[in-house]
Amino acid sequence: MSPSDSGAQAPTLSVVIPSYNSAKWLPSTLDALARAVRAAEVVVEVIVVDDGSTDGTADVVTSLAETFPGALTVIAQSNQGRFIARWTGITRSTADLVLLLDSRVLVHVDALRHALGEIARQPDRVAWNATVITDARAPLVGLFWEVPTHVFWGSYLRSPRAMDLTAENFDRVPKGTTMFLAQRDALVDAFEFAWPQGDARLVSDDTKVLRRIAQTRSIRLDPAFAATYRPRTTVRGFVRHTYDRGTLFVDSYAGTTAARSVILLLLAIAPLLFVGVLIALLVAGLGAVAGWVVVATVVLILLPASVAAVNGCRGRAVWAYVACLPLFVVPFWLGLVRGVVIHRRSFAQSRQPHEGAAPGTEPR
Repeated sequence: MSPSDSGAQAPTLSVVIPSYNSAKWLPSTLDALARAVRAAEVVVEVIVVDDGSTDGTADVVTSLAETFPGALTVIAQSNQGRFIARWTGITRSTADLVLLLDSRVLVHVDALRHALGEIARQPDRVAWNATVITDARAPLVGLFWEVPTHVFWGSYLRSPRAMDLTAENFDRVPKGTTMFLAQRDALVDAFEFAWPQGDARLVSDDTKVLRRIAQTRSIRLDPAFAATYRPRTTVRGFVRHTYDRGTLFVDSYAGTTAARSVILLLLAIAPLLFVGVLIALLVAGLGAVAGWVVVATVVLILLPASVAAVNGCRGRAVWAYVACLPLFVVPFWLGLVRGVVIHRRSFAQSRQPHEGAAPGTEPR
């Protein structure tokens, strides 16, 4: 189906792909999406939002538009982060269903056919969270996050199954907008609710959005609606991403409960307390005790690797965690401290909708 052919029918599905310097990934991402579109026999429009890229992203997308089985367009904007890039795509979409898809994700060929078939049978299911598998061929720095994932959500990952994600089990199962399908109206409501205050590049681009949808509706998690994620491949990219994740981690959980807020603050000051304790022990001539404190701390930091292994994490990912941990600790802590400073108001307030904050919401 050519773009002109698809234009004869209103799209059933809009796909929004935020992209920042992902020109080398987009051809394979769009090729996998095209295969899934053909398998599902669905009329689509794809909106790639070029978020201030400097690598020729727009030219790559334009060159692929002629052979893509649907309307493929690119929108260029200054770099504002994935939240705003997604919002730009959502407001320009025309279908009632919108698929959010990251630029380095390979949609599994039967994923759309399965989800759209289930929606046809159960139209009350308005949101679908994909099961996202990290590419096993990625370098070690790309597999590091598999261990935290298998620690926090190990009970689900040990035995993946179709289930509904609700407000009650929200923090016990994996979720994200790496590949996320929902009714457009549900996404608009959630984005308006989670609209960032301040620099949108320093806020969580998905957790608050998903929490809103889970609280007001529910989200279907189904292993048959799946994709493969290709992570960062350089040490520099890993460190930069880790620093940012520390900040976004604070924004995702500060103020959601008193306990989480306390934990975040303790994490921010823990390294300083650790160094203070070591100095005090050494000054007091208790070098042996200080040594045991260091050993105990290292064991505690490495403990997640064991837990993840029990929960079925791949052996290579466990080694990635151990090998990359020295690259993780300081950047994540610095990012977390930055998050505590930037999002300090969130610790004293509950999550409330930011009414009227989101610009550009126009009736179609």
